[in-house]
Amino acid sequence: MKIVILGAGQVGSTLASNLSSESNDITLIDSREELLAELRDRLDIQTVCGWGSHPEVLEQAGIEDADMLVAVTNQDEINMVACQIAHSLYRTPHKIARIRSSGYTNDRIREKLFSSEHLPVDVTITPEQLVTDHLVQLIHQPGALQVMDFADKRVQLVAVSAKPDAPMVGKQIKDLVGQLGKAKTRVAAIYRHNRPIIAEGDTRIESGDEVFFLASKKHIRNVMAELANKEKPYRRIVIAGGGNIGFRLAQALEHDYQVKVIEMDTKRCEFLAERLQKTIVLNGSSSDQELLKEEGIETVDVFLALTNNDAANIISSMLAKRLHAGKVITLINNPVYVDLMQSSGDIDIAIAPAQITTSALLSFVRRGDTVKVHSLRRGAAEAMEIVAHGDSKSSKVVGRCISEVKLPQGATIGGIVRNVDNKPKVLMGHGDVVIEDEDHLIIFVADKEHIRKIEQLFSVSVSFF
Repeated sequence: MKIVILGAGQVGSTLASNLSSESNDITLIDSREELLAELRDRLDIQTVCGWGSHPEVLEQAGIEDADMLVAVTNQDEINMVACQIAHSLYRTPHKIARIRSSGYTNDRIREKLFSSEHLPVDVTITPEQLVTDHLVQLIHQPGALQVMDFADKRVQLVAVSAKPDAPMVGKQIKDLVGQLGKAKTRVAAIYRHNRPIIAEGDTRIESGDEVFFLASKKHIRNVMAELANKEKPYRRIVIAGGGNIGFRLAQALEHDYQVKVIEMDTKRCEFLAERLQKTIVLNGSSSDQELLKEEGIETVDVFLALTNNDAANIISSMLAKRLHAGKVITLINNPVYVDLMQSSGDIDIAIAPAQITTSALLSFVRRGDTVKVHSLRRGAAEAMEIVAHGDSKSSKVVGRCISEVKLPQGATIGGIVRNVDNKPKVLMGHGDVVIEDEDHLIIFVADKEHIRKIEQLFSVSVSFF
């Protein structure tokens, strides 16, 4: 595909990095030449320096014959105007815009505003809401490192760290079936010392393994209890930072949890106090040791550092960890810091907003009928939901057992969601399951370099149409 990306910030550069290695023709627009120069040296992309809402700049980027415009600057209005120009002047087929302001994104406004008759944006992406949803999932599933929804939230792919005293540690994967009884699961991948290993029936799970497993939503807790022991549901939550993400998260949690927000800015505290119903808002610094002690940080189940300052988030998280907070989750924008902090043990989970936003964007740029994509392990791996079409003559997968499908090395079909009598049925990805037309397959790909092979595998011959 020929894709024009507007904005070379964390989201735009992460997306360009992901797509440039997949035989896409990428042009990146930004007004900051120093950013573009660094990306040109690192990635196989073209760049244009200028304002992306100007027609002549879009023309320099090749918008006339582009398949898609992805406008992800940090200014909503520039993104919307760029989509309007791409539609009105160049009839660009697909237009995606990053929209941050809640004034544009509430359901009543969104439905009326974003349409071909008004503002021709095909897909709107709100990073703050995506990150909030991601955090809510982690809090709803205590002990999970990552939680990914598929098939309209009927199936989840969950990452956990195997604990030394967990029932399944030291046992083979095939023993998990007997341990679970009626609950069904499929281990899609295991990472040991940051390296993927083949997850087969006789593979033994070791302490510290990062295990990705697929299961129906109702069975997730049972599987986690076998791999990482059963953690008590979280109750007390402290959020450091009352910005857009902190505010949205408090709103989402305050009716089910005891939530406190720590915010430095007095006016912002007033804003939060007026709009939050049950949340306690504290005016102060989240790196103030005395404040944390006064609020009983050692009794807090989850401490989340969600300001827009990486250094502040890291410092407050390390302090909370030292003061014996239960679980520490930290928002970090700089990818270098993410790797550093995740491996240091000073925090439990590092959240990279750009990676979460990129995951949402990838499903729209994948070839074939790809419904959902989750970028994993800082973009090195991927989980995708893709629909199989055709029959045994027109498709390389339909009508074949999973064991007969020639997947690239490190790729695993974790499960299938099939419509049976107008009701979705979840099937685990065992080798004897036959793939049918319209099946939704959940696939884990350990090496993102193989994505193109997966797309080709699911392509349907022209005769099918």
